[in-house]
Order: sequence, then structure tokens, then C-alpha cells
Amino acid sequence: MKKKSKELELAAIKNYLLPYLNLEKQHPYLPGAKTISGHAAFIGIESEELSKLRNSFKKTVKDAALDLLKEQEILDGLEQIPFSKDDTIMVIGDSLTDDLQGWFEILRYLLEIGVDDANFRILNQAVYDSTSLDALRRADRDLALHQPDWVIVALGSLDAQRLHATGTRTLVSLADFYENISSIESMVSEVTKNPIIWVTPPPPLTELMEDMPLFSGIIKEDDLSQYRQIIAGKNGYISDPFGKRFGSPEVDAWHYLPDGFHPSLAGHIQTVKWFLRMF
Repeated sequence: MKKKSKELELAAIKNYLLPYLNLEKQHPYLPGAKTISGHAAFIGIESEELSKLRNSFKKTVKDAALDLLKEQEILDGLEQIPFSKDDTIMVIGDSLTDDLQGWFEILRYLLEIGVDDANFRILNQAVYDSTSLDALRRADRDLALHQPDWVIVALGSLDAQRLHATGTRTLVSLADFYENISSIESMVSEVTKNPIIWVTPPPPLTELMEDMPLFSGIIKEDDLSQYRQIIAGKNGYISDPFGKRFGSPEVDAWHYLPDGFHPSLAGHIQTVKWFLRMF
């Protein structure tokens, strides 16, 4: 029984959690977090297998980018994007962006392949399971270290979470969320004069989240829409201010993983398309 349970745990890690287990960002000061062998040992799989799986994630997002580059809408969007060819572009975000098969990784390939003479430095500083407070704690270090020309902020989903044990309140209050992202906004303004690019969180499928044993809580759209409104009121570029990219008035389950929270590849592609429509 114990062996069977262990096999199920490893299957869940490889088939579900692995794209989000980017330990070098969660534990940046641990030497083992910087190596494939250290990652593999922490997760409980062989280094060769981890490398193979990560390479498959890269192929998935690169193939998605190459398919998108066949669409005129994408080519037009890349022509309008305000980045200069030597710019450093950094994203601050949560689980929806810290995904090796996610929208920002697709965008990375679009910029590297689809922009002539591109020499971008593209940094994914999003960290799995982060609230705006977690991101705020890291922002000062990341901004000082990388000195980005452009900062993308994609936060809010985990702030709106209601834990199963304390369902009467959200994890981060609206007032605190406003203060947290305003502080991040202020920090960014000290590093670059370019406007922040805000990416709002998509609606969740709460009924699917309720059936997911790995989640410590759920997110309701009635809550999340209020956090989205705060982001939509910020200065800068706003991607999808009303949370419609996964369908409106009803969201399409095709854009989600079975957990009802993380986007599927189709959902990430929609996020990229809406991102490029901003400019």
C-alpha cells in the first residue's frame, strides 16, 4: 500500500505539479536549487528524467509560439509592442505565470523568434503560490538585481483565495492588496520610467477547485473581480481589465486544467493574444 501511494504521489508531481516546481526562485539562496541534480533529488526523481520532462515543456511552448507566428494578428501585435531590442523584460507574478508551459514562456519565444534582431533579456520572476505580499517581499531584491526596462505584474488570484479553515475572509484583504501592488508600482518607478504592464487574473472555475485535494482553499469570481477592478484602475498598460479572455459571459472550461484554476495551454495562448492586443 505504501509503495502504491508513493507511486501515485510521483505521478501527481510529474503529471501536474512539475511545471510549477521551479525551486531556484522559491529558494534562491540554496546551492542545490540551482542544479538539475538538486531539483531532482528534492522532487524525488532522477536527474535525467527531470531534464527530459523540462525539455518537453520547452518544446510545448516553442511549438505554441511557432503556431501563433502563423497568425497575422500576432505578427501585427509584435510590430506594435513597445519594447526596444536590447530591453530587459521581467514579470512578477504567481502560479498562473510561474509555469514552464505558461503564457510568459510562450511570449518569450514569440519575442525571441518573431522580432528581428531581438536581443531581449527576458526574466520570469513569478513564483508559484504567491500573493501580492509575497511578491512585494521579493520585488525590491529582484528589481535591484535585474534593473528591468519593463515590468509586467500578474497578481491577484491567490490574494482572493478563501482558505477552507477560514472561509469567511480572503487571504489578503482588498485594502492590503491595493497597498501591496501600489508599493510594487512605486518600487518599479524607481528603476524604470516605462509604464507597468498589468495582466489581470482570469476567473476561476470554483466548482472544480472544490474537488481538488491539493488546494487549501477556493477562489470565487465574486471576490476575484474586485481585485481585478483594482488592477484595472492602475496607470500603465492593462491586459484584459474585465477578465473576459477565457470566455464571456461564461468561461470555457477548455481554457483550464481540471483543477479549475491553472490555465491549460489553450488558456495560456489566449493570455498571450490578449497581451499583444494592448499595444
